[in-house]
Amino acid sequence: MPVAIEEHEIASISIAAELPDDTIGPPESSRLERLIAAAIFIASFLYLCLFRRATWIDLDEGIILQGAQRILDGQVLYRDFFSFFTPGSYYLLALVFRVFGDSYLVAHTLLVVVGAAYSPITYLLSRRVCGRQASLLVTGLMAITALPLRFVVLHNWDSTLLTCLALYCAVRLLETSRTDWAFAAASFASLTVLFEQSKGAGLLLGLGLGFGIIAFYRREPNIFNRRHLTAITLGLAWPLAVTFLYFASQNALMEMLKSWFWPLQHYSTSNKVPFGYGNLPEDTQYKLFHTGSWAMRLVIRMVFAPRFWIPYLPLLGVASLVRLAVPRWRRIPLNGNWSYYVLVSAVITGLLPTIIAVRADYIHFFFLQPIFFLLIAWLLDGREIRTSFIQQQVPLIGFCVCISLLAMGAQGFIFQAMSSNNVLTRRGSVEMGTKDMVIDYIQAHVPPKETILFYPYMATYYYLTETYSPTRFEFSQPGMHTYEQVEQMQREFSAHPTRYVLYEPAFPDHIHDSWPNTPAEALARDPMADYIAQRYRPCLVLNSATNWHFLFMARHDVGCPSDLPEAQVTQR
Repeated sequence: MPVAIEEHEIASISIAAELPDDTIGPPESSRLERLIAAAIFIASFLYLCLFRRATWIDLDEGIILQGAQRILDGQVLYRDFFSFFTPGSYYLLALVFRVFGDSYLVAHTLLVVVGAAYSPITYLLSRRVCGRQASLLVTGLMAITALPLRFVVLHNWDSTLLTCLALYCAVRLLETSRTDWAFAAASFASLTVLFEQSKGAGLLLGLGLGFGIIAFYRREPNIFNRRHLTAITLGLAWPLAVTFLYFASQNALMEMLKSWFWPLQHYSTSNKVPFGYGNLPEDTQYKLFHTGSWAMRLVIRMVFAPRFWIPYLPLLGVASLVRLAVPRWRRIPLNGNWSYYVLVSAVITGLLPTIIAVRADYIHFFFLQPIFFLLIAWLLDGREIRTSFIQQQVPLIGFCVCISLLAMGAQGFIFQAMSSNNVLTRRGSVEMGTKDMVIDYIQAHVPPKETILFYPYMATYYYLTETYSPTRFEFSQPGMHTYEQVEQMQREFSAHPTRYVLYEPAFPDHIHDSWPNTPAEALARDPMADYIAQRYRPCLVLNSATNWHFLFMARHDVGCPSDLPEAQVTQR
């Protein structure tokens, strides 16, 4: 039974209906709204293009880049090289490389397209219950803070786009009851699983929860009728069927399934961190927040403020779902807006436990900003759902949110402006904020397509220098990779030892900062490091753009490069 609306709520709805920027029906029915959505996409695309060549040699970016390169070379994921991701990102990027060319710029242009696509979806979803100004404001803040914060090729970004598309299609299904929207929503949900299994599972959980609550309260057969259920089944099935058939034809089906479920036993062992973890060393935190002038500390706190409060945004989604689902707390009629709020809140609720279970640091919340920021739009201008207290606090909420997000957005823009060191790699020209010695030296001494070992963790150099790992593994992370896998890596490496090795001896220090839950026993034994120490001699130290110090090491029977000055040869 619908709950009666109080007089002040009726007044607020009436006032909202009289606003000049209000659209009758879905915003897609208005030509102006469609033009605004297109303009938002173009503006976001042009802004993100500023970041295409900039890099700080992110240690994770090379995982997908090098995997796509292996696929282009004829290798098959899971059978020929290891990954615990589902295959979507690898094969999408390989396809883009095949069509548009194999370069770092092409990979980042695809990233720009993905990031630009977030904006119109966020705008159109928020515009259903919010005014144009609030929707534009929140969309703009999302565009300058989400992707620019970590502008690197990761499976997290394209899987987020698929999540957004699935949610958008599900909302359109609610509004139209059309079978094609049911098929599209299910297809995008299934594809999300194939790009990131945990996010896809959370999305399916959220969609099922949302539609279940809606069907229970509204008792309408038009959502789960036979036609829709058939379309949903087909939509969920076809991406999985194509994937299973492909890997079965490549004799890799069992390896694929084992890799998909591998993270359930191994990923969280070392990647589990406290809720909203900042990924900053303690000495760095002290320098940032407790040294310098008061004005500088204030600016720094403003820049970093969103890292502290954005992880708590999805909790508002959980609270919203509870408020909408429990009859005595529900202060909104069972209309189209109620169904919209329930579905979006349920998807946010479904996604939250997957972040907590996988890695609950702040960046994994940032990956889902295009959806989580809908909650900010609701706080600022959400019709029917806001309490009177929230409505009174809107100016303060809006001011604080804008200031902190603009400050953080400026951080990304400043990074791009400071990336003035142009480095010519074998995958095209890139720009860095600091000088990187590794790329130039490797390209001067190691021919393209030769195997070389970067150990334990820097897959991005493989792609940029057009070199290859001698094993099935692009990197090794103690505590996540099993000891048996490290031994397998050592056996494969000893069977085909490379001439040169780039070894980072201080990696255990980075483990303490990035993976504080790493078991001590995982660091006690490292057969790869032992083998390198026995069979290779250090030649010189190369500083990376990340300020990591790699030992350039040569096999004993090969010796250090002849052009290396004797004074630079290091002694252990």
